[in-house]
Amino acid sequence: MSKSPSLRFIDPLVLSRIRGLQLIAKTVVEGFVTGLHRSPYHGFSLNFSEYRQYAPGDDIRSIDWKVFGRTDRFYVKKYEGDTNCQMYLLLDNSASMGYASGPISKIDYARYLAASLSYLAIRQSDAAGLAAFDSGVFNRIPPRAQYRHFLTILHRLEQLELGSRNNIGEALEELARLIRKRSIVVLISDFYHEVEELSKTLRFFHHRGNDVILFHLLDPVELKMPLADSCTLQDMETSDYLSYVPDHSRAGYLELLQQHIGDLQRGCRDARIDYTLLSTDEPLDRALYSYLSARQRRY
Repeated sequence: MSKSPSLRFIDPLVLSRIRGLQLIAKTVVEGFVTGLHRSPYHGFSLNFSEYRQYAPGDDIRSIDWKVFGRTDRFYVKKYEGDTNCQMYLLLDNSASMGYASGPISKIDYARYLAASLSYLAIRQSDAAGLAAFDSGVFNRIPPRAQYRHFLTILHRLEQLELGSRNNIGEALEELARLIRKRSIVVLISDFYHEVEELSKTLRFFHHRGNDVILFHLLDPVELKMPLADSCTLQDMETSDYLSYVPDHSRAGYLELLQQHIGDLQRGCRDARIDYTLLSTDEPLDRALYSYLSARQRRY
């Protein structure tokens, strides 16, 4: 998937200082929408209207006659969302999502992202639902389009605790059986899982008519491994220990990471699934743009 435009820098560190997911979600989405208005990237079906003067060749059915009655001029609606869709947010809350090299953990970034996507969906009168998973599925909330339902999602996100070891394959198979209506399925995880098994499950989602978006969350240290001193690392899910020596370990680690990311990208591309890699120190704009792109393709 091609990179989206940079619309507004929404610093996760700034978001971490805002109290409450409701205010965070509104801050992110309203800033994003404002940036989208001001950018040259138009055409997204947002739940608002903009107007421009009628020009020869425009469909006369798009003329807003109420505006004409007030102004005696012809204006057409530039955008208006007139279709609805259903979004399911699937959030990994396994132990590895608790890692943080700075003030923002992967699970907190995932909360910000899930809250923002939920608010964006509700803002468009789309239905949003949530399910968390580690070795099983928890906190499942069926999709609805009401604002009070959005508040229910926020409450579950705020109460979410880290679970145990990830078994994403089994969890996703269970979720695929539960999602009966064609949906946009948004999967948020660090994806520490065997890619071939994961790809098989994701293809099942897609074959059932769902549009699937993967948001691959990693901490900056996981992406760059800048550790300069020898140390002992501990797996947050298995509790296994591993010795780390910069001169010998860093190059091998980065090679394996790039191979894993490449395998995920190829698996998604083959299954016609969107894949976006996000670092927990970068803005949420790309994630929102990816969701809107998937929504536009569906309708």
